[in-house]
Amino acid sequence: MNPLWLSLRKLEQGEQIELSGELPPEALEIETLDDMLALGGRFRYRLTAELHGRAVLLMGELELPLECTCVRCLKAFRHMVRLEGWSCLASLDDEEEGLPVSGDWVDLTGLLRDSLALAFPQHPLCEPQCRGLSLPGSAGASGSGDASAGGDRSSPWAALDQLEL
Repeated sequence: MNPLWLSLRKLEQGEQIELSGELPPEALEIETLDDMLALGGRFRYRLTAELHGRAVLLMGELELPLECTCVRCLKAFRHMVRLEGWSCLASLDDEEEGLPVSGDWVDLTGLLRDSLALAFPQHPLCEPQCRGLSLPGSAGASGSGDASAGGDRSSPWAALDQLEL
């Protein structure tokens, strides 16, 4: 049985269900669809589930490590997607946006996958102050800051400045 499935019978008896553990990221059937992001380790979860009418209230924490590439400098780094204090009230009746019910079981996989995917960084940065790639011979690359050492280092936009429009 999939560990991300809830027993409706236990929920209907008024029980609060605790779910926790680690799973390989493949269990979430998640796709990053971004060359700058890759799944980087095991998915961790700690959840509490309660039945409220015809909806399930889920509360807890979700974690998924990512292997990222900085969009400015192309440096590889790790990023932890961490949803602390996460909660969701999901309907059991809504076939399109609710939780999928199969017999006496409710599948949480899609809901958890979507919540994590929405927390993925849109433009992963190794650090907020990342200045990007250094041009060869620039002060940032050599660290010297002395423009006279390598001759005239004009702006890469200098040719455009010469245009008469």
